[in-house]
Amino acid sequence: MTKTQFVCSECGYASPKWLGRCPDCGKFNTFAEEQVAPAAPAKKSPRAAFSAKPLPLSQVKFEKYERVSSGISELDVVLGGGIVRGSLVLVGGDPGVGKSTLLTEVAAHLAKEHKVLYLSAEESCSQVKLRCERLGLNSENLLLLNETCIENAEEHFSDAEYVVIDSIQAVYTETLTSSAGSVGQVRECAAKLMRIAKSRGVTFFIIGHVTKEGTLAGPKVLEHIMDAVLYFEGERTENFKILRAVKNRFGSVQEVGVFEMTGEGIYGLADYSSLFLSDSRGVAAGAVVTPSETGNRCMMVEIQTLMAKTNYGLPRRMSLGVDLNRLIVLVAVLEKRCGLPLGMQDIYLNAMGGIKLGEPSADLAVCAALASAEKMIPVEKFTAVFGEVGLTGEVRGVNFADRRVNECLKMGFKRVILPAKNMKSCEKFKGKIDLVPVTYVSQMIKALFQ
Repeated sequence: MTKTQFVCSECGYASPKWLGRCPDCGKFNTFAEEQVAPAAPAKKSPRAAFSAKPLPLSQVKFEKYERVSSGISELDVVLGGGIVRGSLVLVGGDPGVGKSTLLTEVAAHLAKEHKVLYLSAEESCSQVKLRCERLGLNSENLLLLNETCIENAEEHFSDAEYVVIDSIQAVYTETLTSSAGSVGQVRECAAKLMRIAKSRGVTFFIIGHVTKEGTLAGPKVLEHIMDAVLYFEGERTENFKILRAVKNRFGSVQEVGVFEMTGEGIYGLADYSSLFLSDSRGVAAGAVVTPSETGNRCMMVEIQTLMAKTNYGLPRRMSLGVDLNRLIVLVAVLEKRCGLPLGMQDIYLNAMGGIKLGEPSADLAVCAALASAEKMIPVEKFTAVFGEVGLTGEVRGVNFADRRVNECLKMGFKRVILPAKNMKSCEKFKGKIDLVPVTYVSQMIKALFQ
């Protein structure tokens, strides 16, 4: 007799009946019906064969991880310096953003010196070859396989050093009777790939689908198993894409890679700062540039704001790239500590280029953009602002202030407004660029709009 159960697609919670709300994670309408396969009888084996003895920390051998270049410098930066042998890298993104194109280029580059297997579960081999012809890629060591059963493809994994799985939601394991893409199938397939990677030293690049909320489809354990989780983001109508790391066991999670999508393929951009700066800054009010530190690099990001008198009793606040709660706090600081009348204004804020500013050093730049929009006075084109703002209106010091000022100097900026506590570390730039130290937000406003 066939038995079924209902499994939550978010957390994997199983229930014998359908529920509207998952009692474990609290999500609504996430239960899907799956068949339950009868448990296979366990084979008895000697206990000593599977037992592992604990070792003191002093006796554990240090293993130096070998890194291999992917052929795309921006991807190497996001991964922390290159691909680590025997690791699992999950790449997620919206449909059509370029995940398959990116990994096809990586596979073709690695195939010059290594054996690479491209397992395409969604496309035929001829479709993959068509994409390779469009990108101008050709290699004898790049093997193509069209298979959806993970057990049938496993016998070919031992012949390859690098394997690309396209995608994890399209493959399935015969040990479960549920359909491909279900919570159980994704979890078991990822666990099987993890065991193969760690036991045989095979490196896996896994493509993952995303939900309408923008998160990776499948259980959260999928991200826990992976060594690195990357998100490939960008609008379909734009040529520029951003690759960001949300998890990396071998590097920083603050790294961001910038790519340009062309008809001949995807190219990494080393000179990326000018992409996030508009030509209209310095002319229109409400635009300020801030140096943002992301991992081992610093990039200039433009923050733009727009204000309009509200037509309702409750003004609207909208933020893109900056945390909305942070924006609300900074608006309250400007009203209380600086006397700016923002209570009846609709405020819209955007960090240009799709960059997400998660560090507090952008607080002072947000305040400068809001003050510029309220006073309708543009900020000078070659002026940069950075610093953290407290609830008392004080400007607090931030990390890597000297690197931020150095990036402003390289980009041709003439003036930097920075926290007074960071002035000591930036003394070496005196004479090369105008440094304006401030202690309170009101001092920053006076320095900008004298």
